[in-house]
Amino acid sequence: MKRLILAAFTGLAALTAAALPASARDDVTKYTSQAPFADVAADLADAIVNRGYKVDYHGFIGEMLQRTAEDVGASKKLYRNAEIFQFCSAVVSRAVMEENIENIAFCPYVLFVYEAEAEAGTVNVGFRRLPDGEGRDQVNTLLEEIVKEAAGQ
Repeated sequence: MKRLILAAFTGLAALTAAALPASARDDVTKYTSQAPFADVAADLADAIVNRGYKVDYHGFIGEMLQRTAEDVGASKKLYRNAEIFQFCSAVVSRAVMEENIENIAFCPYVLFVYEAEAEAGTVNVGFRRLPDGEGRDQVNTLLEEIVKEAAGQ
């Protein structure tokens, strides 16, 4: 009887774990560069624009966190610099949404670049990977090409 209960519990735990999202680390693709932050950020913007896309939004996340730190009771500085770039591709987005109309949830695409306070001199550039399949693989390929170019890889 104990084995049956243990087997049922183990099976239930496995099903529950499968239903949970993967950890953020599994969903993030990033590359590092030793180039100055400003250069990598400019290279990221250029890698987007040079493919014919328009940056819809350029967010200064590091500045926002620093500006609001006192208001939220934070004392730890996370980033020396941290920015995001948001864009969309009419061609790629249409193809992906034709595969599954609910892929609208993944547009626009967001790329990040940051230099952590704890790792001065190392710039990280990357993106949150979309789930595989239903046309989203081409988005992941595009985003990976862009961030690799910005990281000089």
